[in-house]
Amino acid sequence: MNSYTQNALDEVKKLGAKKRVETFLAKIKEHDSQVGSFIEVYDNWALEQATKIDEKISKSIPLGIMGGLVVAVKNNVSIKGKRLTCGSKMLENYISPYNSTAIQRIIEEDGIVIGSVNLDEFCCGSDCLKSALKVTSNPLDLSRVAGGSSGGSSAAMTAGFCDLTLSEDTGGSIRCPASFCGVSGIHPTYGTVSRYGVSDMAMTFDQLGPIAADSLGNAILLDAISGFDEYDSTTFNSKKTNYVSSLNKLPDTLKIGIAKQFFVGCDNEVEKSIRKTITDLSKNNPKIVFEEFDFPLIENALPIYYLLVFSEFASAMQKFDGLRFGNKWNENDGTDLASIVSAVRSKSFGTEVKRRIILGTYITTKEHQDAWLTKALQARKLLVDEFDKIFNQYDLLVGPTMPMVAWKKGELSSDGLQMYLADVLTVPANCAGLPAGTVNVGNCPTNKMPIGFQVIGNRGSDELVLQFMSAIEKISPAYPFKPVF
Repeated sequence: MNSYTQNALDEVKKLGAKKRVETFLAKIKEHDSQVGSFIEVYDNWALEQATKIDEKISKSIPLGIMGGLVVAVKNNVSIKGKRLTCGSKMLENYISPYNSTAIQRIIEEDGIVIGSVNLDEFCCGSDCLKSALKVTSNPLDLSRVAGGSSGGSSAAMTAGFCDLTLSEDTGGSIRCPASFCGVSGIHPTYGTVSRYGVSDMAMTFDQLGPIAADSLGNAILLDAISGFDEYDSTTFNSKKTNYVSSLNKLPDTLKIGIAKQFFVGCDNEVEKSIRKTITDLSKNNPKIVFEEFDFPLIENALPIYYLLVFSEFASAMQKFDGLRFGNKWNENDGTDLASIVSAVRSKSFGTEVKRRIILGTYITTKEHQDAWLTKALQARKLLVDEFDKIFNQYDLLVGPTMPMVAWKKGELSSDGLQMYLADVLTVPANCAGLPAGTVNVGNCPTNKMPIGFQVIGNRGSDELVLQFMSAIEKISPAYPFKPVF
C-alpha cells in the first residue's frame, strides 16, 4: 500500500496540481474556522504556482524534488510580499521583503506554498494558545491543544489542508505538535537547513524541519531545503544527501538505547504504548538490539535549555523597539527613548513573551551571568560530551516524544511552569544539536489521542533517524487521520 505522500505525488500527475490546490482551498474555507490553523491563505498565488506545474507536466518536463506537493509554512519564515507575524501583535502587519532560503528552494523544486500557519507568539509555547492572532485547536478533538509552538503546522496536516508543512523546532516545536496531532516530523541536525529568513527565537537552538504525514514526506521536504547556504554560516559545506533514496535502507543490525529517565513522570498509558512498539520492532527485526541504560545527566537538560533560550531570546527581541522593527510609536507613548520603547513593547507583546524577556535579561546581567548563564553553558558542554559517549555505544536512542497526550485547553496552569516541564523529553536533542523525529504509534485507550514515539540520532545521522521512523510506520501506520469534521 502506498503511503500518504506517495499517493499525493501520484495525484499531482493524475488530477493535476491546480485541481488539488482547489480541493485544499475548499477544505480550508469550509473547516479552518473550527481549527484555526491558517494566519493567511495564498489563494491566487497557490493557483498560479499550480498552473505552472501543470504546464510542466503537459510538456513532459520533469518536476523537482517537491513534485507539486502543497506546503503550508509556519509564520516565522519569510515569504516575499507576505505577512511575517510570528503570531504577535508586534509584527501583525509586517510584510517580508524577501524569501527565506528554505522557501526559495521549495519553489525551485516545484513545491506549492498555500499559506502561512499559526504559532505560539515568537515560538514561546507548547500548546499554540499563546498566539496573539488566533487559537489553534487539535483537529482530532477541538477541546484539546494542537501542541506548539508549531501547532498551526500539525493541525493543518491532520485536518488535511496540505501535503506538508515547513516548520521550526527550538526545543520540540516540531515534535510536540506532531505527536499531539498524530502526524510525523523531524528536527534535523543543527546546520542541516539554512536559517536565513527565519525570525529566530534562540539562534543556537532553532532549526527548520518538516511536519508530514509520513517519513517519505519528511524526506522529500528535507531533500528540498537542506544543504549549504552562503547566507547562513552554520550550514554544512558538504555534499547534499538524498534522504528519499536512502529511506528504505535501514541497516540489518543496530544497537538502540533506551534511557531509563525517558519514562520518569511519563503517563502510564504512554509508556505502555512505547514499550509495546519496542517489543513489536524487536519481533520484526531480530538483529536490532534494544538496551536500557542510565542517563542521569539528561535530567539537567530542561534547566540548561530554558536558561540559555531565555538569554538568547531576550537578546533577539531587543530589535523590536517601535523605532526600527515592530509597531511604530506615537505621541502617546512618551517623549524619551525609555518610555517609548517600554510603551510599545508593553502593548505589543503577550504575557509569555514578556516573561521570557524579563527572565533572559535577568540571567544575562553582569551581576548574575556567572551564576546562571556561564554555568548553563558549561552544563550544556557536559551534556553534549555525554551524548557523544552514549553514541559510541548506541546507534539510536528511542522513547516517548511527549510524557503525555494533548491536554485540554486551560488544563495546565497559566504560570508557564507546567508547560515548560512538558518539554522534558524533546529539549535534550536541541541542546546537543541532534536529529530527532517523532512517529505516531497509536492512541491513548482512555481518550483516543495520539501517542508519539521519538527517535534520536547522533549528529549527522538524519538518514538513519528517517530510516528507523519509516520502519516504525510499517508496523504502526498513522494514516488515515480522523478529524472531527
